[in-house]
Amino acid sequence: MSTTNPPQPSPTSQTKKPPVHSATARELMQKIEAKTATIAIVGLGYVGLPLVQAIRDGGFPVIGFDVDQKKIDALNSGKRYILHLGDDFFSNLKADKQFTPTSNAKDLAKADLIVLCVPTPLGQHHEPDLTYVFESTKTAAASLRKGQLVVLESTTYPGTTRDEMKPILDKSGLKCGEEYFLAYSPEREDPGSAGRSAQHIPKLVGGVDDVSTDLAMAFYTRVVKAAHRVSTAEIAESAKLLENIYRAVNIALVNEMKVVLTDMNIDVWEVIAAASTKPFGFQAFYPGPGLGGHCIPIDPYYLTWKAKEVGRNTKFIELAGEVNTSMPHYVIERTQHALNEHSKSIKGSKVLVLGIAYKKNIDDPRESPSAEIIELLRDRGADVSYHDPHLAKFPAMRKYRVDLSSVALTAATLSASDCVLILTDHDAVDYSLIGQHAKIVVDTRNAMANVPANRVKCEVIKS
Repeated sequence: MSTTNPPQPSPTSQTKKPPVHSATARELMQKIEAKTATIAIVGLGYVGLPLVQAIRDGGFPVIGFDVDQKKIDALNSGKRYILHLGDDFFSNLKADKQFTPTSNAKDLAKADLIVLCVPTPLGQHHEPDLTYVFESTKTAAASLRKGQLVVLESTTYPGTTRDEMKPILDKSGLKCGEEYFLAYSPEREDPGSAGRSAQHIPKLVGGVDDVSTDLAMAFYTRVVKAAHRVSTAEIAESAKLLENIYRAVNIALVNEMKVVLTDMNIDVWEVIAAASTKPFGFQAFYPGPGLGGHCIPIDPYYLTWKAKEVGRNTKFIELAGEVNTSMPHYVIERTQHALNEHSKSIKGSKVLVLGIAYKKNIDDPRESPSAEIIELLRDRGADVSYHDPHLAKFPAMRKYRVDLSSVALTAATLSASDCVLILTDHDAVDYSLIGQHAKIVVDTRNAMANVPANRVKCEVIKS
């Protein structure tokens, strides 16, 4: 017989009483349960727009607000501006009478829930830039009324919802937890990945008080497959950072392995495949030319900055950042070495960059390492062009201005290039064509691995 005593309820769980909902909270709860609550999404980009569809599929009327009038015009005309969502997505939204796109901030007063899906970039010195969060919160506060729930979905440091947003909203004179409500539920978008639409990805929900959490949970459980309640907004904010830091650190590990193993003439891709046969204790991460997207290159620094407030250094996270940010320079080194082996200098060589989106099969170039790599190539005198089936023109970025348009991927284009540098492994690319007509391929994504040997007539350098 076991002598272990069964776990006893903690004093907190024994004495904690359910929150007392005000009449205002009860009224909002009834609207959510009846799906008569109007939801406003602030920010109609890569996070906000898929959430609009999830909410509409859940049966709620939606107001879509964005300060960019071009997006509103596109939605009103059914014109696609995010590739991976597809044409039908935009045409269906245009025909949906329960969706109202607007650039008029006064329309937010009509909403019962206001969900903020705005960017959280970094400043010049890797400090958090909450300009968009502050401005969108002020916009919500300008028309805040009794019975509204405000939810932040943007990735940020712990304490943002309570310590930064709440004081702005409190200036309305309304009392949080009784007259208006505030919660945090981090976005978990995975653009371009099949089966991972917004409604199928589980959500975390944490409010600044229990009543706010109750209301936010009632909403999200009606629009996504699963919602998980956490005790505070700070827990949800920290969990989002942990998710992305976990990926950044493991990508840094495999990037460092790639550099070391390459010098040993060992194929890191085969090593990863071999390690992946272990059914426990290992998760495959893959090397690349650097980090891209709005999350992984940015979010870890939100925690490193916040940690300094409590006198702590995040050495492990910062080291991972150093490894990942060094990868574009490593790619240049490998490209230069490949050209040298063919008696070519990088200066004056024609380099065709394949892919400028930060990941395959999407049209999102945010924080893409391709921009830095192209700039480094040009600094060394290379004649650079690019091909990307999803981005016809290199868009303006915060740090880089690359005045280039995508060239056609043809036998002539490939033959005229001294080196093809694969930075994004889009499925729409004919890699056999590259193998037939390129002179040198520097492959940072292992994209050429599935091309039959008899279709490869050039030198392929895994980088």
